[in-house]
Amino acid sequence: MSVAHIMAAGMGGIRTAGDLVAWMQLTQRMKITEAKEYVAQKLGVNVIDLVDEELMHQVRQDLNIATLPMIADGATGMVAKCRIAELLGIELNSVNKFKSQLDFSK
Repeated sequence: MSVAHIMAAGMGGIRTAGDLVAWMQLTQRMKITEAKEYVAQKLGVNVIDLVDEELMHQVRQDLNIATLPMIADGATGMVAKCRIAELLGIELNSVNKFKSQLDFSK
């Protein structure tokens, strides 16, 4: 359901910053305006730039947090999700579980 909401919200999902804004709305219960401002600050861009596909492609590529189209040697899947969680300062159960499975000291 959350993916459908992200796409329906019209911010372009992973092509821009729609997925990042949606994460803040879902995990931190932020209103959309607050979520956009938070994400823009974390990315170092203006709020209006969050929907610019060309600019956001470059920002996402620089931060290695997944892009569309996918680029060679770019982060995808869980690696990208881990980077996004760290960048936004949020806890995601799937990321925590993934990281705990990588802990070979147990």
